[in-house]
Amino acid sequence: MNPSTDFSLVTQKQSISVKELLEKNAKEFELRLLSGKRYADRPITTHEIHFPGLALTGFLYHFHYNKIQCLADMEWHYLNSLSPRERRTCIKKLLAHPIPAILVTSSRAPHPELLEGARASGVPIFGTPLISPEASHRITDFLEDYFAPKMTLHASLVDVYGIGLLYIGKSGIGKSECALDLIERGHRLVADDIITLTKRGNTLVGQGSPLLGHHMEIRGIGIINIQSLFGIRAIRLDKKVEVVIELVAWNPKDNYDRTGLSETVIDIMGLKVDKVTIPIFPGKNITVISEVIAMNMLLKYNGVNTAKEFNQQLITTLQNKRTARSKE
Repeated sequence: MNPSTDFSLVTQKQSISVKELLEKNAKEFELRLLSGKRYADRPITTHEIHFPGLALTGFLYHFHYNKIQCLADMEWHYLNSLSPRERRTCIKKLLAHPIPAILVTSSRAPHPELLEGARASGVPIFGTPLISPEASHRITDFLEDYFAPKMTLHASLVDVYGIGLLYIGKSGIGKSECALDLIERGHRLVADDIITLTKRGNTLVGQGSPLLGHHMEIRGIGIINIQSLFGIRAIRLDKKVEVVIELVAWNPKDNYDRTGLSETVIDIMGLKVDKVTIPIFPGKNITVISEVIAMNMLLKYNGVNTAKEFNQQLITTLQNKRTARSKE
């Protein structure tokens, strides 16, 4: 059965300018441009940050010049140990490569030779009072999320017992109502209606639209604010997607899984995610079924597969009966 939601519309940003990086994170990362304002449109194309310790000594084999170059304690003190002439020569070799930007940490002042060389090469320099590990971690985390493949879809995402359940299905099938019932039972809403999925390594992380926040549209009532109604305990900002639940209208001609032996997965941005299809008809308690799906997933994480265990028990029982008959 094909899902009614399109999982093929994936976007992925290829670059970010130094200027945009500063504008988005200047306050959080305490960044400020020290030199090269006119070159701030220079593109950054990877989330990784490089520490050019060996490159400064002249060893440029496999020098990752396409990354932001971070002058941490070792790099700064090495440059400080050189004479102005030696620094100029060292920096000239480094800046002969198309470096996107240089980051100076711990509020250290760039050496005059570095400022001079950067201006000549058109390389912007920005600084931060943060220590190198903290600055590197924050910037890398932001860039990794910025460059990660993303897609937006019409769905609902709820954290049920720590398991991220993503509800998909045709408009009006009851995704929001199911999410609202789960929230009333103590579970947490991540987002409703518009979900952005981000591929981070081997996981999918879902979050809502900044504009919609934790608002929800319930037909017949209108727009409601989940945080205002149920409190802070009823929401969370993002959640790993672990199970996709497709709600479909009941059709007696369709065959639905009744044993759980044939596990179904769905491909989302190259990642396989467990998928459950639930047929909808009047009186069916989708909320309780959702809780069971979450608890069943927790059992699987702990190495317990109820369907397979029951199947094996049934096979063993039949084999024992067959053996007993053959002995008669």
